Amino acid sequence: MMKRLKYIQNIAAVLFLSFCLNACKSEIEDIEKVQENLELTASSTDITLDADHLTDDVVTFNWTEARHLSDEYVVSYTTKLDVVGNNFGSSTVILNYEDEGVLNRSFTSEQLQNWANEKWGVPINKPFTLEFRVIAQWEGGPTFEAPEVRTVAVNVQPIKTVVFDADKVFLAGSAVPGMSETEMSQTLENLDQYAYLLDLQPGELQIPVAFNDETNYICPTDGDGTLKDGEAVPVTMRDTPVSWNIEEAGKYRVVVNMKDKTATIYSPEKALEPKSVVWKNSNGIETTTEITDLWLHGAINGWGTPIKMECTVSLADPQVLVYTGGKTGKAKFIVYGGADNDKNLAYAFSCEPKSDTEGQELSLTLGKLADLHGGFSRGQRNSYYTIPTGTNFLVLDLRNMTILAEKR
Repeated sequence: MMKRLKYIQNIAAVLFLSFCLNACKSEIEDIEKVQENLELTASSTDITLDADHLTDDVVTFNWTEARHLSDEYVVSYTTKLDVVGNNFGSSTVILNYEDEGVLNRSFTSEQLQNWANEKWGVPINKPFTLEFRVIAQWEGGPTFEAPEVRTVAVNVQPIKTVVFDADKVFLAGSAVPGMSETEMSQTLENLDQYAYLLDLQPGELQIPVAFNDETNYICPTDGDGTLKDGEAVPVTMRDTPVSWNIEEAGKYRVVVNMKDKTATIYSPEKALEPKSVVWKNSNGIETTTEITDLWLHGAINGWGTPIKMECTVSLADPQVLVYTGGKTGKAKFIVYGGADNDKNLAYAFSCEPKSDTEGQELSLTLGKLADLHGGFSRGQRNSYYTIPTGTNFLVLDLRNMTILAEKR
C-alpha cells in the first residue's frame, strides 16, 4: 500500500513538471510584438477659444505615418473628436475619414464652441477636455494587420457667454453703506422682477448678478451711469461693471426686470408712495385712507364683518398688493374693515359700474388680466367681481388699475 502511494506521488510530480515546461514553452512561442510607428501630438494641450477670431484654427492635431507594410496593403486614417467621458459615442463623436496623404486635422474656435453648446451639452462657461483619436488601419494583403491607435487630450476654456439670467441679484458699490452687498428680493407678483428699498450714500451703485457660480453685472445698455430718476432704463449683462452715479444720500428704490431687461431707480425725489383715496363715512365726514391693505366684502363674507386680506405690499411698487389667502366668491375690495355701517360706504374697488347709481357684477378669469375700477359712488359700491374657484393668488395693481387672479 505504501509503495502504491509513493508511486502515485511520483507520477503527479512528473505531470506537474511537464505542465510547467509546456507553459514556459508557450510563452516563448508567443506572437512577436508589432513595432508601431504612429505618433500623435496636439499643437497645445491647453487652449482658450477666441471670440474675436472665431474662424481661425485654434488647435491642430498632427500624426506620423503608421508602420510600413508591403504594397499589397492600403493604409487609411480615421480621426475622432469628442469630450472626455463620452467614449466617442455615435451621437457625440466628430468623425472624419482623412484623405490619402493627410496627416493633420485642425478645428476653429467657432466649431468647438458650437459643438460644446449644441452637440456635447457642456454647461455654458464650463471648461471641458477634448479627446482626439487617430486610427490607422489596413486593407488588402494576405493577413490581418492590427490597427494602430493613438489618443491625446486637450483642455479647453470656452468663449465666455454672459447669460441674462440670475440665481441672485445684489446691490453693491461705494453707494451702499459699508460697501457690503445687499441681496435684492424677487417680487411676489413677478418672479422675473427683483426689487429693494434701501438707504444709499453718494457714490457708485453696481448690480452684481450671481448665476451658475459666476458673477456678472447688470449695466445700462448705453454704458452711461447717469441716474435717470424713475425711468426704466434698458440694461444688458456684462462681466465688468458699469456703475450708476448716486449724488444725493437718501432712500432709493431699485427695480430690475429680468424679462424686460430694464432697471429703474427711484430717488427720494421720485419716491413711490402708497395710493391714497378720499371717501365720506356715515357721518358725511371726508376720510383719507392710505391703502396698505384691503378687505373683502360681499357674498364672500355674507355681507357681515369684512375679511382682512393681509395683502403683501410689493417691493417694486407700494401700490401693488398681493393676496394669497385663497378666499373665493363674489366680493368687492374695500379700504375699511370695521363692523359698522362705514363698511358699506367705504371706497371700493371692483369692476366698472354701469353708472354712478347702478352697479355691475362680473367674474374674473384665471390667468387673464382684468380692469379694476374704484370709487365710493353707489354704483361702484354695488359692483362686484367673482373670484373664481381655485384662485390662490390675486394681484391688485392700484397704479395701473388692473387685477389678476391666478392658481399657482
